[in-house]
Amino acid sequence: MNKVVLIGRLTKDPELKYTPGSGTAVTTITLAVDRRFSKDNQREADFIPVVIWGKSAESTAQYMAKGRLMGVSGRIQTRSYEAKDGGRRYVTEVVAEEVQFLEWGNSNNRTQDNNSGYSGNDNNQGYGASFDDMTPIDDGDIPF
Repeated sequence: MNKVVLIGRLTKDPELKYTPGSGTAVTTITLAVDRRFSKDNQREADFIPVVIWGKSAESTAQYMAKGRLMGVSGRIQTRSYEAKDGGRRYVTEVVAEEVQFLEWGNSNNRTQDNNSGYSGNDNNQGYGASFDDMTPIDDGDIPF
């Protein structure tokens, strides 16, 4: 089984690109994930590279920014490639299967909105609703 769940803060703004040919959206981010305190009570973090594909990639690039809190679940993947200098490079990264925006805002003003979150995967359109926009119902109206 290859499953990982992370909650951390973005170390920089997401980088959105599109694949040549098919034009599939791909966003790369790095999450700073806190570790438990070390022996001398110093906070430590791991910096985990994450790759997000499809509509979730576009939503992440639109709504997330440096410093915002984000949850990711997916799988760990390793790959290698030949660098321009002729050397072999090895990469370990998380390929996201689901993302959740724990702090987010719109791309125009990049304001933080902690009242709502977006949980997305490639099966949805990437739109979240604010709790402020929802109409409360009276429990007496429910027939069960």
